[in-house]
Amino acid sequence: MEAKAALVESPDGPFVITDVTIADPQPGEILVRITAAGICHTDLSTKSVWPDVLSPMVFGHEGAGIVEAVGPDVTSVAVGDSVSLSYRSCGECDSCSEGAAAYCTKFQQLNVSGGRGDGTSALSVAASDKPVFSGFFGQSSFATYAISYETNTVKVPADIPAAVAAPLGCSVQTGAGAVLNVLKPEAGESFALFGAGAVGLAAVMAAATTGCAPIIVVDPIADRRAIAGDLGATHIIDPTTTDDVAATIRDITNGGAHTALDTTAIPAVINQAIGALRPKGACALVGIGAPDLTINSTQVIASGITIRGVIEGDATPAEFVPRLVELYKVGKLPIEKLISEYTFTDIDTAASDAAAGRVIKPILTFEH
Repeated sequence: MEAKAALVESPDGPFVITDVTIADPQPGEILVRITAAGICHTDLSTKSVWPDVLSPMVFGHEGAGIVEAVGPDVTSVAVGDSVSLSYRSCGECDSCSEGAAAYCTKFQQLNVSGGRGDGTSALSVAASDKPVFSGFFGQSSFATYAISYETNTVKVPADIPAAVAAPLGCSVQTGAGAVLNVLKPEAGESFALFGAGAVGLAAVMAAATTGCAPIIVVDPIADRRAIAGDLGATHIIDPTTTDDVAATIRDITNGGAHTALDTTAIPAVINQAIGALRPKGACALVGIGAPDLTINSTQVIASGITIRGVIEGDATPAEFVPRLVELYKVGKLPIEKLISEYTFTDIDTAASDAAAGRVIKPILTFEH
């Protein structure tokens, strides 16, 4: 069938909305009519290093929409279902079998290979039949239609706004999951967040649901600090005007935070997060892009600190997305406060605003 997709032909090039042909769903595949898609830092950072040999490429991995068709053997969703799309996993490896799908041994192959994982793609340019690389996180949702899979397609209530359902599958899942699935702060325990983007603010909302306190947010952008306060943060720190962020947090928490989360992937900030912890504290890292990180191992060992890398909030989408929906429905996860909506044709503006930090969570909306 015919669709429109935002093609990327070079790392520094624009998104080019192009007519494409999308294949009928194969066994295990689902055709989704996309109604909203979030723009995430991962889309932009991956675009900036994407190889020419796998271009043109369609990104987008926070899709929401309506099931248009299903391939043979699909039983988890049906035509007409509202769905939120997340990352893809094989469902068969040891990690998947143990409930750790985010660490699927085929994660790279299934999510960032530029296709289905078997070397083929569901997309081609309509005018020329030139292959288009796709399958980003099992969806490539910067398009009017996308092919997804049972492991990354989660049915959501039809009354959930598409702009809210879209970021559930990645940014909200990552931030909230890092708190609820990994750090698990208890009521009365302290939590410090470094980096108040969409992932970080989702973590703040999740922390507030646990009753942990104080909730401390560190971010240089004034608007984000203000929103953090509305979402449950009890203390706000501007790192550009604070001499020693870690010491300030230790003072606020009477000895150090019980838990901390870094979303920035900035080595100096990660070390602030580690330095802000009390003995036996735990720090989760969700930001990717700090290969040159150096930490004080003596400090970590002497304090019994745990440092934990986290992918996708340690969440299995089919189990965790419905939990997020319930929190949203009872007002404990006001995701709408993070969202700025753009039409699909304004994707370059949305991406630019996201990269510059002018908005927290840009959401593309689609007309059909």
